[in-house]
Amino acid sequence: MSNKIRETNDRLRAGLPFMPPPHKLYLTEGIASLPPEQVKAILEKIRLFDKFDESNDPYEERDFGDLWFEDEKIFWKFDYYDSKFENHQEDGTRVLTVMFASEY
Repeated sequence: MSNKIRETNDRLRAGLPFMPPPHKLYLTEGIASLPPEQVKAILEKIRLFDKFDESNDPYEERDFGDLWFEDEKIFWKFDYYDSKFENHQEDGTRVLTVMFASEY
């Protein structure tokens, strides 16, 4: 299952800032309050992110990363839901959340 999950996560990140339905992109309040050009730059860094290792990708699903943007640590994380966004479903709909580490 990890190969399929990894491939889907990589494909969705490669398409940022667009997230095709039914998948969703969620920006926390802190990220959403930034000027649009800064949000775009952060999403571009996520799109190009390739620093996966044992510490941030132990299951080789490429579903989490952290990066620096203008002296702020940023986390991004995929979560998987059923079609109603009520329960976890490993091969389901993705929600990509982007947040400042301080918002975690």
